[in-house]
Amino acid sequence: MHTNTADTPQRIPHPLVATIPLVVLIAVLAVVIRLFGSDALTGGSQIALLMSTALCISITMLCYRVPWSVFEERLKQTIGSVSVTIVMLLLIGMMAGTWMVSGVVPTLIYYGVQLMSPQFFLVSACVICSLVSVLSGSSWTTIATIGVALLGIGNALGVSEAWMAGAIISGAYFGDKMSPLSDTTILASSSTGTDLFRHIRYMLITTVPSITLTLIIFLVAGLGTASRTELHISQYADGLDATFHISLWTLLVPILTGVLIWRKVPSLITLFASAVMAGLLALILQPHLLSTIGDGNVVRGLFVTCFGPTQVTTGYAPLDELVATRGMAGMLDTIWLIICAMCFGSAMVASGNIESLTGLLLRHVRSRFGLVSSTVGTGLFLNTATGDQFISIVLTADMYRDAYRREGYESRLLSRTTEDAATVTSVLIPWNTCGLTQSTVLGVATITYLPYCFFNLLSPISTLVVAAIGWRIRRKPQPAADSAAV
Repeated sequence: MHTNTADTPQRIPHPLVATIPLVVLIAVLAVVIRLFGSDALTGGSQIALLMSTALCISITMLCYRVPWSVFEERLKQTIGSVSVTIVMLLLIGMMAGTWMVSGVVPTLIYYGVQLMSPQFFLVSACVICSLVSVLSGSSWTTIATIGVALLGIGNALGVSEAWMAGAIISGAYFGDKMSPLSDTTILASSSTGTDLFRHIRYMLITTVPSITLTLIIFLVAGLGTASRTELHISQYADGLDATFHISLWTLLVPILTGVLIWRKVPSLITLFASAVMAGLLALILQPHLLSTIGDGNVVRGLFVTCFGPTQVTTGYAPLDELVATRGMAGMLDTIWLIICAMCFGSAMVASGNIESLTGLLLRHVRSRFGLVSSTVGTGLFLNTATGDQFISIVLTADMYRDAYRREGYESRLLSRTTEDAATVTSVLIPWNTCGLTQSTVLGVATITYLPYCFFNLLSPISTLVVAAIGWRIRRKPQPAADSAAV
């Protein structure tokens, strides 16, 4: 039995040596993104992470005589720490499929799009994308489906593409950040050892001001827009109405899910219960869709909805893309990426590289604001350098976890700061996978929509302001209490 094998070696690598695996990772990721573009997450990024992991381990074992057992023990601990996250992601895939096929999401979209008007287009687009993203847990899916549809409507109204893209992205990333279904939200909370719903509640402190100011900006900008073009949404609404049994009864599922969240029911139980409720609702309200998905067998259709991709034909191509689901299988690329990222993170920790780089970054930090601003800067840097928000989240959490614990701050402060810095800014970087994907999907260059993504720009500023004020930021008398609390 190894008692100290997971400890950081006494001889800490020089910061220049510690940066070598990170520099190699950045270089390989740049090649991967250039070769695969938005498909980099389907395997290329994972290979880059494993190559950098191997380099990190090789340098440490050869130059610093650290035994393999140190890395093996750290890897076991790290992978074990995300086991709940992996199960949660599978349940999210199951829930996303049942929520769509049962008619929960289609009903919300059906009534939501009909509330729009030309003057309120920007603020409505932001709100609708926020709602869809919260329900789906995916900014990418939201932008690629309802976002594209909203962009077409806005073009008919003569609204600036830059403003439209800014409103769509702001709303989608608000939902992605705040949704308990979002893989980035789950990753940020689990990487820092914070309960998912505790993390989400704490993010409200910085997120509510950011989204409120964002909506005010879009509202004022929209009211100043003059347009004589009438808004046509009948094809969208008719397609949903003809395909799904649109009913307000479907809203019972999100309402009951909200009650479970409010009652602080454990995340895994909440997600599973919500998926089951939506599945039962699908059997009652949408048996015709389940029969189609299951090749004539309703029960088979329900199983496929939970674990595999589904495609419902509405007769309207943009709507077909919106109502398509991926189920549990759709989460496998993300799970694969998380495991590979954890391999790299565990190697960096076991080798002492993280401690070396953290010591360099924290050497001049003397205050609460300095610690938070350093975390924000690191998240932004890693988003720019690695080109992927998942890697940025994991590395930022790894680098600062001990520093926050040592200073007596709650883990939720680190998880919130990581989200404010890494999750929402990824789409603002042209060579990041998020920036690449959204600029391609919307047909608007990243540098064009960047000034209008107000929520994404305000989030890191908001977290810095709150840190400077110290609002609801508390030190814990005993660092160990933080782990017990979550």
